[in-house]
Amino acid sequence: MSITEEIKHLKKEKNAVILAHYYVADEVQEIADYIGDSYYLSKAAQKTAADIIVFCGVKFMGESAAILNPEKKVLMPDLTADCAMAHMVQLEKIREMRETYEDLAVVCYINSTAEIKTYSDVCVTSANAVKIVRNLPNQNIFFIPDGNLGRYVAEQVPEKHIIFNDGYCPIHAAMSAEAVKREKEKHPEAKFLVHPECTGDLLKLADYIGSTSGIIDFAAEDDGKEYIIGTESGVLYELKKQNPDKTFYTLTENQICTDMKLITPEKVLQVLKEEINEVKVPEKVRIQAGAPLEKMLMLAR
Repeated sequence: MSITEEIKHLKKEKNAVILAHYYVADEVQEIADYIGDSYYLSKAAQKTAADIIVFCGVKFMGESAAILNPEKKVLMPDLTADCAMAHMVQLEKIREMRETYEDLAVVCYINSTAEIKTYSDVCVTSANAVKIVRNLPNQNIFFIPDGNLGRYVAEQVPEKHIIFNDGYCPIHAAMSAEAVKREKEKHPEAKFLVHPECTGDLLKLADYIGSTSGIIDFAAEDDGKEYIIGTESGVLYELKKQNPDKTFYTLTENQICTDMKLITPEKVLQVLKEEINEVKVPEKVRIQAGAPLEKMLMLAR
């Protein structure tokens, strides 16, 4: 029996479902039941009737699934897979902002730890951040942890006073405008599609700015034939699958989140077999962190 067949058998036997982020390896996306960005996977986790969720992604994603689904068992193929940006905000800074501004909403990008979420008013994803910030009653917004996404939101919602944190995604922040210009010279007909976790100088060169799911949708609906992709390279699997007649280029060969790539089919099989690597969130944290996540799902509808 192949790994894929064994995984299928165990899923049926244990009423399990596999969720995978677009950034994990192709062979993991191939065995997943649901593939998407953070927002889509948050909704999918809540809607599934499965008893076991195997979350192929990084730690904050597994935590969010466990917070939103306390009655389900959430397993992660590799508990060491983490997100550097998720830790890039100081609790002291949040307290300082709350003391400084009376009318403050702490808006927390879902790419953050469960503990950080407990200090937040609402969570957002790159797909819904602009919509949610625009509709909040608060004038002052402390956007954590990603400063680049915060600055992008501020440009879209100029009527709000947005205070930026200095966190960032190392993969997106490492992409350069010079690399975009170089690829544009090589592929003059190609459109540049970029994630808002990138720096502002890249966003100015973009033909489209959006979440991973937004980038995928744009490429599928657009009448162009060539695209330069400004996000983690794992998204190429879905882009090529949906658009076999189109060509996609990356800025460099290093658009890789090594933590996402820790997830393998072998590890998925192991956690399904042994039901190990369960994500545990203390009940108090689960309740406090669940409030901004639930508010996000409500406001983004």
